[in-house]
Amino acid sequence: MIAETSPRDRIVRAAAALLAEGGRDGVTTRAVSRAAGVQAPTIYRQFGDMRGLLDAAASYGFAAYLHAEAGRDLPGDPVDDLRRGWDIQVAFGVANPAFHALMYGDPSPGETPTAARVAADILRQLVHRVAEAGRLRTGVDDATDMLHAAGCGVTLTLIRTPPQRRDPALSTRTREAVLGALVADSPAARVVDRPGQPLRHAIALRAALPDLAADLTDAERALLTEWLDRLIRAPHT
Repeated sequence: MIAETSPRDRIVRAAAALLAEGGRDGVTTRAVSRAAGVQAPTIYRQFGDMRGLLDAAASYGFAAYLHAEAGRDLPGDPVDDLRRGWDIQVAFGVANPAFHALMYGDPSPGETPTAARVAADILRQLVHRVAEAGRLRTGVDDATDMLHAAGCGVTLTLIRTPPQRRDPALSTRTREAVLGALVADSPAARVVDRPGQPLRHAIALRAALPDLAADLTDAERALLTEWLDRLIRAPHT
């Protein structure tokens, strides 16, 4: 016997389908009510307002895309995993421009849609792994922000460009240019990095510090964190 889905699930799936088919303007109370088989008051009881419903729909669409991609084998190398994370994010945005617009197209200070927060957390985890491997040339937060900004810019550019005029290599070239500035053992970085660059080790230690089992007091851990952050953020030549 197949369990019946809840009204909330039906509403979210209906809204996600309407968003994919007709964009933001296609997600109306009447259309969602009809597609989900519920009355309009049910929508507002579940989500508060249309903004809450759209946030849930975008999260559902992004989660479904990630689930579909999860079946593929991970490369295992942290930098290659980061490349794949970039490719997944860009591909999702290009294939689902209405979802991308909900996640990133209407920014407000202090407000981040749920799907965008999930995407940011995934990106930061991927960058953190590169740092733990001793291969990151800057702090985790800075690297995450740079990758996020560049990836969003590439996605928006591709969305705005008519499909027949899109450069299929734009995303790859931009991705590698950013990684060249961030990853210590990239071909671009090897040109300028000094052998044994100690900064990479400070970044790796800072990334691993929360998980270290060393017998440090809270004060000692805080002081070491401050020292490492100062080393990482200081200008380097």
